[in-house]
Amino acid sequence: MRNLIEALSIFIKYKDLTYPTHCEHDVLAIMGVTEDEVSAEDKKRLDELGFFWMEEHECWGSFHYGSA
Repeated sequence: MRNLIEALSIFIKYKDLTYPTHCEHDVLAIMGVTEDEVSAEDKKRLDELGFFWMEEHECWGSFHYGSA
């Protein structure tokens, strides 16, 4: 759970959104924070935490924190 909290802490640096998440088909999606907004350093750390930019949905996603 620490990794998820760390990842969310990174995303909140860019935008503090009211409804930032969506979970479907074992993918946790973070909506509203674009790839271009995130620094290279944070992108690297998000990758280490299991998040990646999903081109087809234009959001960040992770299979690590999706449906159980």
